[in-house]
Amino acid sequence: MITISQVVEEIINKTPFLEEAIAKGIVNHSSLARLMKSEIEEKLYKTVKTGAIIMALRRQAKKKQLNPIIKKIFSTPPDMIVRSNLVEFTFSNSDSLLTKHKKLLEKIENQTKYFFTITQGVFETGIIVSHELEQKIKDIFEEEKVVSQLTDLSSITIKLPEENVTTPGVYYFILKALAWQNINVVEVISTYQEITLILATSEIDTAFSILKKSLVT
Repeated sequence: MITISQVVEEIINKTPFLEEAIAKGIVNHSSLARLMKSEIEEKLYKTVKTGAIIMALRRQAKKKQLNPIIKKIFSTPPDMIVRSNLVEFTFSNSDSLLTKHKKLLEKIENQTKYFFTITQGVFETGIIVSHELEQKIKDIFEEEKVVSQLTDLSSITIKLPEENVTTPGVYYFILKALAWQNINVVEVISTYQEITLILATSEIDTAFSILKKSLVT
C-alpha cells in the first residue's frame, strides 16, 4: 500500500525547485503540508492529518541534503573559462555529413586558438565554433540542410574533478543555480572533466557571476 511519505516524495520530486528549497530548509513545512493535503488525499483515497504530512516533509528534508561528495567537489571554486563570439549551426544528419566533418577538421587542424565542438545526435548534428570559422562552416556545409543557426553566443567551461563522473547531481547542482535566476542555457557540452555551457552573450556576465557565487558549498 502506498504511504503518505511516498506520495510526498513523489510530489517533491516532480518539482526540482521545491526539492531544493526543502533541502535548504527555506520552506515552511506547515504551510506546504496544507497546500499538498488535497493532492495527497486524492492519491490515497482517504483523509490524512496535516501533522502526518509535516512529519513526512521533515524526513524528506533530511533525505534531500546535499551529497557529501558534491560538497567536496565544490569545496573550493572551480576553474572557469569564458569564451565569446561563438556561433552554432545545427544540420540534419545525412550520408554526406561525416565527409564534411573530415573536411572541416582538415581546414582548421592548425587553428587551435578557436573554439570548436561537434555533437552528433541521432537525427541532427550541432557545430559550435568561434565566429572566425563561420564562413568556413557555410562553405563546407552549403549543401546540407540547416536546421538552425544561432549567433551572439558565449560559453562558460567549468573544470571538474574525476569524482563528477560517478557522483549523482553534479550537473544539476550547476544548472539549477542558473535556472533559479531565469538564465537560459542554449547548449550543454561535456567531456570527462569539463562541462561547457553555451548561453546568449547578453547573459554571460550574469551567469558567470551567479556560478562564481553558487558553486562553493
